[in-house]
Amino acid sequence: MNPKLTKRPPWFSYPFLLTPKRVMRNLARREEAELIDDTAPNAWQLSLGVMRMWHRSLFRTETVGTSPDGTVRSTWRAKLLHNRTIRLPFLLLEGAIAPFDMTGLASDRERIIKHLLGAHHDGNQFIFDIDLLLAHEGALEELRARAADVVENEDRRSTWLRDLTVFEGYHESLLAAVDEAIEAGISLSDDERWDADISLSGYLSWCAQQPATPAATWHAITRGEFAFDSEPTPGARA
Repeated sequence: MNPKLTKRPPWFSYPFLLTPKRVMRNLARREEAELIDDTAPNAWQLSLGVMRMWHRSLFRTETVGTSPDGTVRSTWRAKLLHNRTIRLPFLLLEGAIAPFDMTGLASDRERIIKHLLGAHHDGNQFIFDIDLLLAHEGALEELRARAADVVENEDRRSTWLRDLTVFEGYHESLLAAVDEAIEAGISLSDDERWDADISLSGYLSWCAQQPATPAATWHAITRGEFAFDSEPTPGARA
C-alpha cells in the first residue's frame, strides 16, 4: 500500500478533510483496486481539492444543483424546490448531501446512493459519485434497483425524490448511466475525463497536480501560478 496514503495525515488537513485517516484509507483502497488513473494526491492536495469545491459553491453556483437546459417538473413541490436556498434544508434532512465531506471519500455507500437519488446532478455529473461506488462491491446494482424503483413507481417516496431533484428525466438519465457503468464500465469523453467538476478521476488528477505542501502553495499563489478554477493538465504531475 502506498506509504504516502497510509502515513499519519498532517494536522493542517483536519479542518478540511475532518476525518483525514478515513479519507486517505479509502483513497489507498481505490489505488490498490486500480481505480485511480493518475498519481494519488496527498492529504494537503486533497485539502486543496476541498477548497476548490468551496470556491465552486461560492463563485460558480451555476454548476451546482441546477440545469440551465433542463425542464422543471410541473408539480408545486418541484417549482418550490427549484430555489436552491429552499431546497437545501430538505436535502440535509434527506441525507442527500454531506456538506462536510466535499471529496466524497469519507462517505459510505448508503450516503453516496442517497446523494445520487436525491440531489440533482446536471448532465453527466453523477459519474463522479458512480465512480465512488465502484469501490463498494454490489453498490452499483443496489443503486440501479433503487433508481429503477423511482422511475417505475408513483408511490409517495418515488414522487418525492423526483420533486427533490426538480428536473424532468433526472432519474431516467441516472438509470441509463448506471446501466452503462455496470455493463461496460464508466465511459468518459476526453473533455469529461479532464473536467474536475464532472469526473472523480479529473478531480483527483487536479488535486495531484497541486503544490504538495502549504508552503509550496503559498509560493505558487505569490507567483500567480495557482487558481481554484483551473483544470488538470493531461499527463502532468505535481
